[in-house]
Formats: sequence, structure tokens, C-alpha cells
Amino acid sequence: MSQLLERKSVLKVKEYLEYIDKSIKLIVLEECARTAVDAANSLKKDVGSIVKSLVFKSTESNNYYLCLVSGDKYADINKISKRINTKIKKANADQCKAFTGYSIGGVSPVAHNNKPTEILIDENLNRFDIVYAAAGHPYVVFGINYKKLCGITEGIISDITDINT
Repeated sequence: MSQLLERKSVLKVKEYLEYIDKSIKLIVLEECARTAVDAANSLKKDVGSIVKSLVFKSTESNNYYLCLVSGDKYADINKISKRINTKIKKANADQCKAFTGYSIGGVSPVAHNNKPTEILIDENLNRFDIVYAAAGHPYVVFGINYKKLCGITEGIISDITDINT
């Protein structure tokens, strides 16, 4: 498992985080965290404290948007489209990898190959002082203060989730 920390995608996140704050450490999980529930179980944390990094693509242009969503919520495409004033669809695995540099399940909220047009942060994440996000691989995450996550991503706190979740 320790070789995971030497993977190119993980090193990219690690170097970015070290530049921002040397106190942020990567956590190698014993179990895969491809889903928020998996990550929460492995970390023994509330599923809501897990950050899902979801990539959406405009249907009208080549713009990509990153939405950081609480693990116990579902992104609402209609709310997101209205917020950014363009129609979107969820990026497929190839688009996600090409744009961010990360495979689905390991998409970090930071250190992407390309800068998203906009980053939206689910307001529900503010229930937690510390949230956990992928660090370039489904077995590697990092914990970060919610406010610090908002700051380093320059994301906009928004109501972007389905009201029924």
C-alpha cells in the first residue's frame, strides 16, 4: 500500500497540499474508497464528511465544472445548471481523466491538469469541521478543515444538492 504514495497522481496532490499547508497529511486507506460510503467506513467517519468531487461538462461549450458535494447528498444537475447559467451533463470517465488528470473515485478537489471554469461547494459540507477528499487515488484521501478547503479551491459555497437527500 505504501507504493500508492509514490503514484504520479497522488504525488501531484501531495505536492500541492504541502505547498499550501505542510500540516495536511495524506491517509492511505486499507479499503478502496470509490464511493463516499466506502471512504466513510474505512475512515470511521460520517458519510456526510466525505467530499465527492464531481466533474460536469457544459453541453453548449467545452467548459468543465467541479462540484464538491457532501457524501450523503446527491448533486442536483438542474440547480447546478441554473447556478452557472448553462446546461451541463456529468463528465464521463474519459473526459474526467483527461480534464482533471484523475480517474473517477480518485478525483481530488485540487491540483487538476486543467482549471475548472468554476468550482461549486455544497453548503452541506459546512456541518463538519474536517472533511475528507480523494487525493488522486481511490485508496488515498486527505482531511482538511472545511473553511480551508473553500479557500484553497476558491470554490463558491452553493445550494447544489437534491432537496430529497
